[in-house]
Amino acid sequence: MSKVYARRRFGILAALTGLVASAGLFNSPTASAALPTPVSGATARTYLGSLTVAAEDRTGYKRDLFPTWITIDGACNTREWILKRDGSNVVTNSSCAATSGSWYSPYDGATWTAASDLDIDHLVPLAEAWDSGASKWTTAQRQAFANDVTRPQLLAVTDNVNQEKSDQDPATWMPPRKDYQCTYVRAWVQVKYYYKLSVDSAEKAALQKDLAGC
Repeated sequence: MSKVYARRRFGILAALTGLVASAGLFNSPTASAALPTPVSGATARTYLGSLTVAAEDRTGYKRDLFPTWITIDGACNTREWILKRDGSNVVTNSSCAATSGSWYSPYDGATWTAASDLDIDHLVPLAEAWDSGASKWTTAQRQAFANDVTRPQLLAVTDNVNQEKSDQDPATWMPPRKDYQCTYVRAWVQVKYYYKLSVDSAEKAALQKDLAGC
């Protein structure tokens, strides 16, 4: 293929992509999107009331059963896309890795200027999802869950706080920043409701208590 033909072909493809996007037929997420706002407290309480209560079973769980991170937009994988979305004045290189910026961690209120200080938290942990019904999903469904940038399931937070949380649910762990706890439980219930995941009895009791003040 000649260079001239390649350039012409690329130009045609770019134009077609632009036409499809402008027509609303291609809805790829963009890094300018804001962190999704979880449902209201009233809606979360309604959702919680409809969730199945069941004991958890982690038999067979392996993290690699939830493929992460996948390409989300251009050269950006899920982690890089979330870092761009959640940060301020984020500068990236040609591989989409963040080289500078500022990130506020809602879990603890800390601000960081190095992307290496941030983890991308699965608000409903992968192991928790497995316990709650994802063990019955296909790999494609688990991949979609692990890379969901549409619902309030992924966010950039202080790495050691995320590691402290690990795979705990709200019965045993809540964000240390109290002003964020209501947002956290509303998002938790929304994600579980959307994915038809169950809750255990202790988890449901904790969520009911926390949502009562939301």
